[in-house]
Amino acid sequence: MVGVDAPIANAFRRILLAEVPTMAIEKVFVTNNTSIIQDEVLAHRLGLVPIQVDPRKFQFKEEEQEATATNSVRFNMEIRCEAAQDGKHKTNPDEKYINSNVFSHHLQWDPLDGQSEAFPEGIAPVQDDILIAKMRPGQEIKLQCVCEKGIGKTHAQWSPVATATYRLLPDIQLTKEIKGAEAKAIHASCPMGVFDIEDIGSKKERLSVARPRSCTMCRECVRPKENQKLIKLLRKRDHFIFSVESTGALKPAVLVEEAIKIFIAKATTTLANLEDASDSTAP
Repeated sequence: MVGVDAPIANAFRRILLAEVPTMAIEKVFVTNNTSIIQDEVLAHRLGLVPIQVDPRKFQFKEEEQEATATNSVRFNMEIRCEAAQDGKHKTNPDEKYINSNVFSHHLQWDPLDGQSEAFPEGIAPVQDDILIAKMRPGQEIKLQCVCEKGIGKTHAQWSPVATATYRLLPDIQLTKEIKGAEAKAIHASCPMGVFDIEDIGSKKERLSVARPRSCTMCRECVRPKENQKLIKLLRKRDHFIFSVESTGALKPAVLVEEAIKIFIAKATTTLANLEDASDSTAP
């Protein structure tokens, strides 16, 4: 993102974290839970399992509304742990017991009216191997989950990103032409490979800044005092490099597009409110 001030870049970061909607498990109806994990903790863990479904195809659900195909996704889980027939003398719990680990793939999608046709590829957690609970023979979990649309501002379970950060583009300046052994020493000191050695003919070589984006500002190149007058480590104040790590429900590029739409809507609303306030105070 180039040519904007830091507050604008930070606004996009905060929108990515807290205002781009996703679908997450909001209600858990426990029929039977004899595992050692309390119902409340189990419901909390289920709520943090990212669901791979496009939230743009759903509406926000009001508290008094019933769960429908347009505002909810339903999952069922019924699993019981038993001792394996040939596991008596084994020590590995995975071999000694059946269903000793409860994973996210045990959540079975229960389509509401018309959802089977609307989502022919099915709806499931982003990853199949997210560990939810551990059980031992005789323990059982039976429950129903309802996913709803929400935003991270309400609860972190709806945050679409694992992290969204930005940094300023490094601006590395050489105060003079650096050649020979001095250039090779600085080139070797950089762990990120920011510098290159250029062949300038006549068996001469000089230092060049080839990959400024790779710089982490570790300052290894200016650690020797004699190098501090040769290299200036600066940052471009209006050039932001974003890192958006999605939870998997939507791709990072789509999340950025949605954040831009939300930012435009917020700016439009603010402008309209300012115009209304200006009109109301006009003589």
